[in-house]
Amino acid sequence: MSQRVIIHVDMDAFFASVEQMDNPKLKGKPVIVGGNSPRGVVSTCSYEARIYGVRSAMPIFIAKQLCPGGIYLAVRHKRYEEISHKVFNILHSVTDLVEPVSIDEAYLDVSTLKDNPVEIVNMIKKRVRESLGLTLSAGISYNKFLAKTASEWNKPNGLKVITEDMVPEILKPLPIKKVHGIGEKSIEKLNEIGIYTIGQLLNLTEDEMVYYFGKYGVEIYNKIRGYDNRPICLERETKSVGRETTFDNDTTDKSFLKAVLLDFAQELAGALDEEALFAKTVTVKFKTDNFKTHTRSKTLKKYINTYGEIKDTAFDILDDYNINGSIRLIGLSLSNFSDASYEQLSFFDLPDS
Repeated sequence: MSQRVIIHVDMDAFFASVEQMDNPKLKGKPVIVGGNSPRGVVSTCSYEARIYGVRSAMPIFIAKQLCPGGIYLAVRHKRYEEISHKVFNILHSVTDLVEPVSIDEAYLDVSTLKDNPVEIVNMIKKRVRESLGLTLSAGISYNKFLAKTASEWNKPNGLKVITEDMVPEILKPLPIKKVHGIGEKSIEKLNEIGIYTIGQLLNLTEDEMVYYFGKYGVEIYNKIRGYDNRPICLERETKSVGRETTFDNDTTDKSFLKAVLLDFAQELAGALDEEALFAKTVTVKFKTDNFKTHTRSKTLKKYINTYGEIKDTAFDILDDYNINGSIRLIGLSLSNFSDASYEQLSFFDLPDS
């Protein structure tokens, strides 16, 4: 059996790059996309902003301290989804074996294609650049873990190939955070015992890996030695969709909170319609002024997908919630999905709980 050839494609600073594409005046400038308030967080920032130390998931107020001259923009989900569809159309023109990982990254299995994988990547890069004015980074290897690791090597607009004979030597100098699946708490524990690099991690036995990472330890043990047999998944199951926002000022005003939920319900109804999905569980998330997060969920007896149904359920949850303190963040999400065809086969509706 011939060795697989996997490509991992990752758009460069996707949200920020789309903003620069739509407004050429922003090119070459530090663009920060995220919650457009002092309490928001950075979703993505341009490489010009990263020079100042700005990073994804960083609070906006810290980003503004690091980069006071930055251009701060609100997230435009619909626009990014529109551009993402165009990028994925290009990927699907290469092969049907495309696994979407997120809105801006994917794996491709090109094992059966006769073309050289480097030439395939360069062709994808050229088409994305010429049709959309965007760049991407790509990694090529014989499994998914190594392909993803390679795609991060030379960002932005990078390309890296990792072959079997290069492993594990090429991985040894890398920090352990480069091993996808190792969380911050695990990194802290490993640092405490003097493990900072993959090279040092390779010295742990399989049993020790299980001790530190649980059952996932065996998978990490194999990955850093170049073993990863995960196949390409053509369709990723959508587990939840949601929106949230952080307010400039804390509030206890339920009418204001309902206005925000109403907007979210409209967006999420559109997302369900686009994916031909129905949802059964509605969740409202609150963060209070003491930074504690609370979630309240309602699972219905029937599947819903309309704006009115989502809004009414969210309002019910909010009305039942006894606000103890001010609210600084609110979110709305949907989960427990079924596809539309299943719902259309239902012969009767059960009343809501």
